[in-house]
Amino acid sequence: MSNLSSDVSMKELSNEKWFTEKFQNEGTAFSLKVKEKLHDEKSEFQHIEIYSTETFGNLMVIDGCVMLTERDNFLYHEMMTHPALFTHANPEKVVIIGGGDCGTLKEVLKHPGVKEAWQVEIDELVTQMAERYFPDLCSANKDPRANFFFGDGIKWMADTVPGSIDVIIVDSTDPVGPAEGLFAVDFYRNCMLALKDGGILVQQSESPLLHSKTIIKSVHKDMKEAGFDYVHTLPFPQPVYPTGWWSATMASKQKPLVYFREDDAEQRPFVTRYYNKDIHKGALAVPEFMKIDLDLD
Repeated sequence: MSNLSSDVSMKELSNEKWFTEKFQNEGTAFSLKVKEKLHDEKSEFQHIEIYSTETFGNLMVIDGCVMLTERDNFLYHEMMTHPALFTHANPEKVVIIGGGDCGTLKEVLKHPGVKEAWQVEIDELVTQMAERYFPDLCSANKDPRANFFFGDGIKWMADTVPGSIDVIIVDSTDPVGPAEGLFAVDFYRNCMLALKDGGILVQQSESPLLHSKTIIKSVHKDMKEAGFDYVHTLPFPQPVYPTGWWSATMASKQKPLVYFREDDAEQRPFVTRYYNKDIHKGALAVPEFMKIDLDLD
């Protein structure tokens, strides 16, 4: 699904009914004014809370960390999906690892050329909560092209038939706990083997401002070690995540990632709220500090 901040150390719902996520290591915090708590449940894997907020609609919190809100989730889901699918020449089979809120699946299925999409989520409760409290994100769940598997995404990818997938989207939480293995060389190597020629992998890769020297740099290194020839990080705004700035890192076996189907992106037969051809082109530009942090030429 969406993501967690690895620096989160605590949360609180104060007497004034503000949900606050504090990032102690960074000396910052993010708050939303809350109307009421709608749900509180622990699964085998994590603690899930749903709040109704004053200005951002419903809020999903997992293990104390903001996952998504109704107001701004489109930024993340569109940028995790459309740059990769418009970079691929003809994506027909797409696999999402994580993404239990179904928002990424919804965006994938907007592409009429996609014939088969899989959502592989370890925690079925996340999807159940999304269906109940974020029904718009689940509006494509009954699409005949949509397939669901609730289980370990790392094992699922390791068992996948080689050369059978066009695009893999790793819509994971932070590289801690159950998601740690989704940021590993062995997992990326299995992804590379599962991809067809011209296949693309995209991974949520945290905040450029906080993690360029650490997580994002490691993602680049590990993807290249796994055999991907081209790796590129695309930043985008995300108000409810740490620093308000997030990223998706794409990797390709053969094709430079700075080229995409611009005409198709411009004439896309579906509605987006953030993504368009020019947004895609702009996101490909690498800020100077990231060039330095990532040792890019």
